[in-house]
Amino acid sequence: MSTAIAAPVDRLLYKPEEAAEALAIGRSTVYELMAEGALKYIKLGRLRRIRRRDLEAYVENLAPLPA
Repeated sequence: MSTAIAAPVDRLLYKPEEAAEALAIGRSTVYELMAEGALKYIKLGRLRRIRRRDLEAYVENLAPLPA
């Protein structure tokens, strides 16, 4: 029996849990970032989704620590 590894799907919208995995941070941290407005999201009914471009913008705006 062989197990094939599927290529990751290039998503347009991410669940907060998926965004946490993509950013390598905790799920609760993603919810905190969303609550404080640091990470933009959209609401679809009761669901919250994060656009790929908003994830990329969040990462681009992170400031490196001074050396």
